[in-house]
Amino acid sequence: MGQFDQLEVLAQQILTRKREAKEDSYTVQLLNRGLPKCAQKFGEEAFELGLAAVQGDRQATTEEAADVLYHLLVLLEAAGIAPDDVMQELKRRGGMSGLAEKASRKT
Repeated sequence: MGQFDQLEVLAQQILTRKREAKEDSYTVQLLNRGLPKCAQKFGEEAFELGLAAVQGDRQATTEEAADVLYHLLVLLEAAGIAPDDVMQELKRRGGMSGLAEKASRKT
């Protein structure tokens, strides 16, 4: 299994949970609460990740990073965006400097 294959496995687990629609599933509960709740949870986890990193707590940073990735995938599912679409966008940006990419989005 490659480095990032686990993200694909997790994305598939989220889809499976959504299809099964079991009410005892945290994923289903989040998705049923809608996009705003999924976005809120993602934001909370991102904040907790930043805090753990600033505090220099490697274990908490690792755990919070895992939470962020999970909640990102749930948020994408709630928004109707496939992880593959995000990967294609990253591929499109490949080799482009961050400053140049950001400037290209300005209207």
